[in-house]
Amino acid sequence: MKIGVIIIFHNNENDIDTEFFIEYLNQANNLELCLVNNASRDNTFQLLKEIKADCSTTVSLVDIKKFKSDISAVRSGARFMFNQFDLNHIGYINTNEISNKPYTLSGLIKAMSKNQNIILEYNISVIEKKEIKQTLFQSVFSIIEYLEKLKINNQLVNYKLN
Repeated sequence: MKIGVIIIFHNNENDIDTEFFIEYLNQANNLELCLVNNASRDNTFQLLKEIKADCSTTVSLVDIKKFKSDISAVRSGARFMFNQFDLNHIGYINTNEISNKPYTLSGLIKAMSKNQNIILEYNISVIEKKEIKQTLFQSVFSIIEYLEKLKINNQLVNYKLN
């Protein structure tokens, strides 16, 4: 079963290690990735285009020309993912949330790619506990929140975010 991941970027030129991204994203199986550039004014979009060009076909790129709120940027990525792929599970990483956390973007990519099956299993268990079927956008989940919960529950084996 495939999982979709939306990563929202805004002026993250200094946080993106293109070689690292390409290496880990090419290793990830059953993963559809959507990189969303939220009106960056630096070289972020160019770096994202490099990543897309050097990765397998599982990487898509959405460029938002006028800055949107984080939620709107996630919705833009989700709308694209739902229209392009047949996915039941879509998560997101907002790079703005990383700045006040004790880990790096590269660490999150590594943890996500190594633990995507655990994340998927956790999302399935969360969905099964819901009594009401969620709408398209309500079903999109935060990968950062999931990784933090799984670490607390000692379920995540390969959890190194630094």
